[in-house]
Amino acid sequence: MELKNAVAVVTGANRGLGRHLAAQLLERGAKVYAAARRPETVDLPGAIPLQLDVTDAQSIQAAARTASDATLLVNNAGISTGTPLIAGSPDAVRGEMEVNFFGPLAVTRAFTPVIESNGGGAVLNVLSVLSWLHPAGLGSYAASKAAAWALTDAAREELAPRGITVTALHVGYMDTDMAAGVPADQKADPAEVAAQALSGIETGLPEVLADETTRYVKQQLAAAPSVA
Repeated sequence: MELKNAVAVVTGANRGLGRHLAAQLLERGAKVYAAARRPETVDLPGAIPLQLDVTDAQSIQAAARTASDATLLVNNAGISTGTPLIAGSPDAVRGEMEVNFFGPLAVTRAFTPVIESNGGGAVLNVLSVLSWLHPAGLGSYAASKAAAWALTDAAREELAPRGITVTALHVGYMDTDMAAGVPADQKADPAEVAAQALSGIETGLPEVLADETTRYVKQQLAAAPSVA
């Protein structure tokens, strides 16, 4: 997909990776709707602030009506609460699934007819190495990202006949607010991750593995599960 003159909707674009994705899309010549629950927090020159709460159906539908010229959807918004599945709060588990799985599903469903009516385009889903690696302490987040991986693969097959490609971005820790407590030498540069993701969209890659840890974990998927 050619990103110059594309019309992109980026969820969670007010900070972190989402802001880098929106900024680099602008640099590549795209029109960008920078979506956030609080659009007044969007401070990116050239971007169009767009109110969008991925857990609110009315908000999603309103955003799809406003960004009716969209040809690219970037499902970036997400949360991580550090909740284990067995001992953790059921409400926290449901909350992560609502934002990280049901959110991108609802936004994709809303924007599919928009993108199709504009001649086709692409969807980028921001996933995680934890789509495949499932540590107990982050069980809720990992489960939501594993579900989002399945969503991405199924949507890729379903949307191909409608002229819409679907790319998955998998990455480990990045130097963003979400990973503030992680040592700097264990975190990827979100600007570099964004550049890889956008190049993947341009070349039609189904999957972008943005760091060495992610590439290693993907290679180990056929191995037997470890026993604690």
